[in-house]
Amino acid sequence: MESSTEITVELGLRSYPISIQSGATSRTDKMGFASRLAEAIGDCTHVILIQDASVAASAGQAIIESLPHHGVRVSILEVASGEASKSTDRLTDLWGELLACGTDRRSVVIAVGGGVIGDLAGFAAATFTRGLRFVQVPTTLLAMVDSSVGGKTGINLPGGKNMIGAFWQPHLVWIDTDFLSTLPTREYVSGLAEVIKYGVIEDAEFFEFLESNIAAIIRRDPEPTRLAIARSCQSKARVVADDELETSGRRAILNYGHTFAHAIEATAGYGAMLHGEAVAIGMQMAASLSVDLGYCDAGLLTRQTALLEAAELPRSWPEADPAKMIPIMARDKKVAHGKLRFVLPESIGSVKLVGDVPEENVVAAIQAWI
Repeated sequence: MESSTEITVELGLRSYPISIQSGATSRTDKMGFASRLAEAIGDCTHVILIQDASVAASAGQAIIESLPHHGVRVSILEVASGEASKSTDRLTDLWGELLACGTDRRSVVIAVGGGVIGDLAGFAAATFTRGLRFVQVPTTLLAMVDSSVGGKTGINLPGGKNMIGAFWQPHLVWIDTDFLSTLPTREYVSGLAEVIKYGVIEDAEFFEFLESNIAAIIRRDPEPTRLAIARSCQSKARVVADDELETSGRRAILNYGHTFAHAIEATAGYGAMLHGEAVAIGMQMAASLSVDLGYCDAGLLTRQTALLEAAELPRSWPEADPAKMIPIMARDKKVAHGKLRFVLPESIGSVKLVGDVPEENVVAAIQAWI
């Protein structure tokens, strides 16, 4: 595979490129960030860089240095790491900071960081002056393969994850795999849950590739890692193009394992467990539920368990409490007419949205992984 991959999210007038590179951010030719930014957004005289404080000296600085030195005013806003920053309080502060630095409708917001930064900055961009141009520069594996693509933004409420948000598509997603080199092992591994998810929901061939190459991906070997990111982004781009605003139900498949995972995160306390860790456990619960309801055979769960284990991801949560989790799940955005709905696998590479699932089966699925 080449060290550069270009994927287009096909959304008509809102289409945009995902540029997957290795070490190209500072390049001054057409492959560099500055050139791709100019292509994607056109004129630019004011950039607001909203960055995770933990990557300010690495990825944040690389982006700043890549911007033109003349004619572009750069405002730098920092956000503390962690899920706690996806709050209404931090959002309000961010709106104030945008106002203070002279942001107007010709300004461009560039989010540099993981999913928390992308969600927070994206929602701020969607709402400030009724919409600012937006660029995603994900620095975590989780953000590269999931949250930076598709235009979802979200803010947490104390009682539910991502309950406030908007669909706001970026103009460009810039992925430089070199940014992964400083990512802590736990955070990197966490992102593999979303990578594995794509294999389960719609790409059986990719699942097999992961079974054969997971050790190299954990080592962050460049070629298999780039391929895993590209295949994940291609998968998400296909689904988003089919159902941008979650109106047909197609996009719901991206939430495989997430109904359980969001309840795990909410009851554990935001930040106690990384999102990908919760997704891995949630996928186990969802697969168990599917086996229990007869939608798939136990062999699927066996393969999924083995791959998650090889990826060094958690498969169980001893503190899981169905009595606390189910009320959270009842507020999930996939609930219809008060009935829980789940994305459940039928086979590797195929899932379906299942409604009206009996509560006792949900409880059993949770208890299977305590």
